Amino acid sequence: MSSSPATVPPRERADACPGALQTHAAADGGLARVRVPGGTLTAEQLRVLAAAARELGDGHLELTSRGNLQLRGLPTGAEAELGDRLAAAGLLPSATHERVRNVLASTLSGRSADGHVDVGPWVRAFDAGLRADPALAELPGRFLATLDDGRGDVAGLGGDVGLLALSPTTVALLLGGVDSGLRCSPDDAVTLALDAARAFLAERAAQASTAWRLTELTDGPARVVARLPGHVRHHGRSVEVPAAVAVGPVGAAAQVDGRTALIGVVPLGRVSADQAELLARLAAEVQLTPWRSVVVPDLAEDAVDDAAVDLFRTGMVFDEASPWLQVTSCAGRPGCAKSLADVRADAAAAVASRVLPAGGARQHWAGCERRCGRPQGGVVDVVATPAGYDIRIEKD
Repeated sequence: MSSSPATVPPRERADACPGALQTHAAADGGLARVRVPGGTLTAEQLRVLAAAARELGDGHLELTSRGNLQLRGLPTGAEAELGDRLAAAGLLPSATHERVRNVLASTLSGRSADGHVDVGPWVRAFDAGLRADPALAELPGRFLATLDDGRGDVAGLGGDVGLLALSPTTVALLLGGVDSGLRCSPDDAVTLALDAARAFLAERAAQASTAWRLTELTDGPARVVARLPGHVRHHGRSVEVPAAVAVGPVGAAAQVDGRTALIGVVPLGRVSADQAELLARLAAEVQLTPWRSVVVPDLAEDAVDDAAVDLFRTGMVFDEASPWLQVTSCAGRPGCAKSLADVRADAAAAVASRVLPAGGARQHWAGCERRCGRPQGGVVDVVATPAGYDIRIEKD
């Protein structure tokens, strides 16, 4: 196995990661996080989410760096109504497992000419296997699976358990972001990933740990491998896992079936209810990405331009040179009581003026030292302090 990242000290507090039923009390009301395995939403699910955002929340859906969604501004007691709506739409198939369904998948897998396998079936099988095992409900709400078709777009995004297709016949298991040395066929990949998730829980119990992530365990990747004796170990050279992708694809992308996918970045990850309803009119399903963009696939050639214009008018970005591709932020004021600034408004003003810190490098605006929502990879932190913003250039 290749060397693993430095072990992170165990967390001192219990995992209180929000879900759709277990919400977080923010300054602007309840915050609910809806897991969307693989980022795929049907048009009807988008309509349900849009209605919930408008009728129960603040009128917006927030895209997260794990391809999930958040609703903010929920009144006290709204969890039951939200849960009923999500369950009816197929977005809450398990009340016990709803917080642990964190699954990232390669963008447009199966529709793009790139990639060795279509990971769509992996997403569905992994999610079904996760929900079928009562023990896996004990996974932390931050536990993440990455399912990469071989392009390397999600393999480097900090997964606890990952699958990386090396060829059409061989898949590598990643643990804590590094090659575990274990190999399998595509047909056996989901079984291996689920076994690794169970091994994480067993090792966490053995260490009497409250770790949220695999790398927080002592020698986590190596010890998880030791608990997987029935799987094939590769004795050759370890695979170098691709680095985190800073910015995902943007614009029009050709599909293998001759149709076109549109990929638009949503500034600061805030999708209005109206935008969600427009997306639902344009496609039978969409894919959310970890770069806070939305993929609208399967468009006929004569529908691409009209769809792009309609989405552009709502504020979605299709230009690879746009500064919005480089800027993310936390919620900031007034939504977060800990924030020292309205970072969204300040970041938007900086983009509008084209006066960005650090020469316009990739940057994350944060209202406090916690830097919530910070993306993977190299990024400049623009952190609010009592004296103004502090610019920090750090390496992951």
